[in-house]
Amino acid sequence: MKKAICILIIGIALVLPLGLFSMPSVYPTATTIYKPGKCFNGFTILSGEEGRLIDMNGNLVKTWPEVNGFPSKIYPGGYIGTQTTGWPDGGQDQIAQQIRDFNNNVVWSFDKYELGKKSGIWASRQHHDFNIKGFPLYFVPGSKAPNFKEGTMLILGHINVVNPKIHKLQLIDDVMYEVDMASGGVVWEWKSVDHYHEFGFDEAATHALLAFSKEVVQEAIDRAPQSGLDWWHQNCANYLGPNKWYDNGDGRFHPENIILGSRHANILAIIDHKTGKVVWRCGPDYNQGEDARLEWIIGPHHTHMIPKGLPGEGNIMVYDNGGWGGYGSPNVMVAKGEYSVWRDYSRVIEFDPTTKKIVWEYSPKSLKMMGLTDNACFIHGYMEYSPIVSSAQRLPNGNTLITQGVGGRLIEVTPELEVVWEYIHPYLYNSKLPATGNLMYRAYRVPYDCVPQLEKPKETAVFPPNKYDFQIPDTVGSTPDIGKDQKGLWNPAWGKRN
Repeated sequence: MKKAICILIIGIALVLPLGLFSMPSVYPTATTIYKPGKCFNGFTILSGEEGRLIDMNGNLVKTWPEVNGFPSKIYPGGYIGTQTTGWPDGGQDQIAQQIRDFNNNVVWSFDKYELGKKSGIWASRQHHDFNIKGFPLYFVPGSKAPNFKEGTMLILGHINVVNPKIHKLQLIDDVMYEVDMASGGVVWEWKSVDHYHEFGFDEAATHALLAFSKEVVQEAIDRAPQSGLDWWHQNCANYLGPNKWYDNGDGRFHPENIILGSRHANILAIIDHKTGKVVWRCGPDYNQGEDARLEWIIGPHHTHMIPKGLPGEGNIMVYDNGGWGGYGSPNVMVAKGEYSVWRDYSRVIEFDPTTKKIVWEYSPKSLKMMGLTDNACFIHGYMEYSPIVSSAQRLPNGNTLITQGVGGRLIEVTPELEVVWEYIHPYLYNSKLPATGNLMYRAYRVPYDCVPQLEKPKETAVFPPNKYDFQIPDTVGSTPDIGKDQKGLWNPAWGKRN
């Protein structure tokens, strides 16, 4: 994981100007807002270099050492699904996919997907996601712990291929494979490169892919021999699970079909588990047809169907990062058409997959509809901007838990867009690479009884101070005089002062 994060940060530095984000260097961390009566209260698992479980007040209540959550998930009974350390032969690849119990004992483990050519180490090559068939993507009331000895695990991994239609040099291709948890054998595989012709790429996109610098690709291979051009960069792989669309006869949404998202190609897709074919798709062009109803989805993460039993069940939810993505014609932003569309804010959208109409969103646009001014929406847009990582989880009370990964900010928002819980990640994402800051890949919320080994914690409301009156004391304990009697410094149009 440490090697993977180093590669990630190098990639960000190449395309993202450091001055793009106007963020303070000093700000509060842990829980900064908490309205207990409006929240779905429980424990939250944080992804990082160890499994960290926090309560609503931000207290660290449990850790699982020596894991690299990419991501980590909590299962009923206090089990954690997670990964071990990064694989030295590849970029972002993890060695073992595991299930551990509350006491950190390994209950199940898999690493026999590929042998390292240089290190000689077997690895799962897992990255970004995993799921257990028949178990919801995240908590649904009534969920019971899976049988870790007999189930089927879906793992999103990497495989190396050469396909001259995409690039002459070695590719990192995304592979989804299923492991029989009883035997440890791989029983199903799907490779994205085999379905290139099904993704709707036009001639300009093909030329943009072929134009990637050979030097950049070769540099990645030199760092890790089983690396290459990360052309597709899939970051999620989720079974659809039971849903109303299939119940009503739409075979595209069979519960065993798999929904995925490509961060680099701006594509969301559902593949048929039996045939491997793409049976539903959004993108890569959002200017035409039903896809235009969604506006442009750029660099998406955590694409999934809201599980049955939760508000909004059957709708698709995605963290639409913005930033850069897609392949197309050269333009003022990109000379060769790579990552050809850009947008400088993020949003979370929920939409009907049969009509592609948005039914809920958290974005500068939706905030404006709530009555904020254009300037306020512009400011909020930059506050929410996370062009990499990030996720969204629908909670049983109808709220949504959003991970705004770049700033390490987690928020729980109501359907009416009120922020009722805010948490700022107080840990370095990787202690060996402080340049990563407090970045957070993904987080999940579970109710307290999913971890019966812990007592229900005390829930205490947190109301932040008025930020305009909140100054840092100097070394002798004095705070600056900002002239609080100068009421002209405050414009009532900005909103009500707390």
